[in-house]
Amino acid sequence: MSAVVIGASGGIGAALVCALAEEDVAARSFARSFAGADHLDLEREETIAAAAASLTGAPDLVVVATGLLHHDGLVPEKSMAALDAAWMARQYAVNAIGPALVAKHFLPRMPKTGRAVFAVLSARVGSIGDNRLGGWYGYRAAKAALNQLIRTLAIEDKRRNDRGIVVGLHPGTVDTDLSKPFSGNVRADQLFAPDRAAVQLLDVIDGLKAPDSGKLFAWDGAEITP
Repeated sequence: MSAVVIGASGGIGAALVCALAEEDVAARSFARSFAGADHLDLEREETIAAAAASLTGAPDLVVVATGLLHHDGLVPEKSMAALDAAWMARQYAVNAIGPALVAKHFLPRMPKTGRAVFAVLSARVGSIGDNRLGGWYGYRAAKAALNQLIRTLAIEDKRRNDRGIVVGLHPGTVDTDLSKPFSGNVRADQLFAPDRAAVQLLDVIDGLKAPDSGKLFAWDGAEITP
């Protein structure tokens, strides 16, 4: 088995690389902060294309472990009065468009036969049916768009490899820089360390079947309605 982790400098991404290594799976790691052939910036398609072109084989697993929730004082909107076009566009660029471009360049390099998994970290708050609290406009909308993109990519990829799996994964609330400003009210048993979150996600991936392609699953394997 060969794997690729994109966003490997983040809390979950780095933990995924370590968890895969413990299973004797060497993962090729990419991140915006990495240099040279391991550099990949979701907002620059040429770096995504170059990263995919640098692969020497066909990976059986690709995990996109990236996400943007807050940046330089910009935080999720509590009300419509806080909506800002540039901030919303940035969230779409990183949380939806970037992973779609990764799929554009990496999916064609995955095996054309046999089981292969392309997984993207999404979020439960991207579920339209599960939205009962409101707020977080840009992040919710970007993750909802991502979930639709995953579904659409899965349909197309099924024509290339009928055993291929394209899924979204909700890791839960993980103790990383992304969630740190918002984790104060999370119950201790629901705030996961990155290494635990990585193992949980790999367990979900291990249990996926071809009919699961196009769906969104939580860290415990439960399917989430888009």
